[in-house]
Amino acid sequence: MAGDFAAADLHRLEDLHRQVDGQAAELADRLGPRLVCRRGCHDCCQDDLTVLEIEAALIREHCGNLLAEADPAPAGRCAFLDDQGACRIYRWRPYVCRTQGLPLLWFTDQEGHVSDRDICPLNVEALHSLGENLAGLPAADCWTIGPWEGRLASLQAEASGQFELRRVPLRSLFFRSL
Repeated sequence: MAGDFAAADLHRLEDLHRQVDGQAAELADRLGPRLVCRRGCHDCCQDDLTVLEIEAALIREHCGNLLAEADPAPAGRCAFLDDQGACRIYRWRPYVCRTQGLPLLWFTDQEGHVSDRDICPLNVEALHSLGENLAGLPAADCWTIGPWEGRLASLQAEASGQFELRRVPLRSLFFRSL
């Protein structure tokens, strides 16, 4: 058991992460040159990110040595970035990091109307260079956040036995602070 979560709960989270990775990879392939995100690109990797407690437990479970022995990245950057801007916990990164860079869509209603959208500013430039814009992307070319976050929230609630979705700052996972 990692923290208040059983190994089975963490395995369910890992399965959810695999599903997210598969869907995100398909979307990234479809978007092709519209995305400029690559290894070492870390403009989206900002400080003050928080994750649900179950994701913090997964990181603690698999990255305990890093958390105990390493220092977080300097303030202003995600605590888990190394000196070259790569993620030190990439395999165990939380949901929010698995979809960064993709065009994000909060939800579509029953009539197909789209809610707010967002995308990394670097990818906005890529879209513009191709004569496109974020508002013009079909909903199918965006990552719809609501359903996936709902699944993550349900997993957290079921595993913890509480509906309150407490969040943990990523930086706070390190034993040492800057």
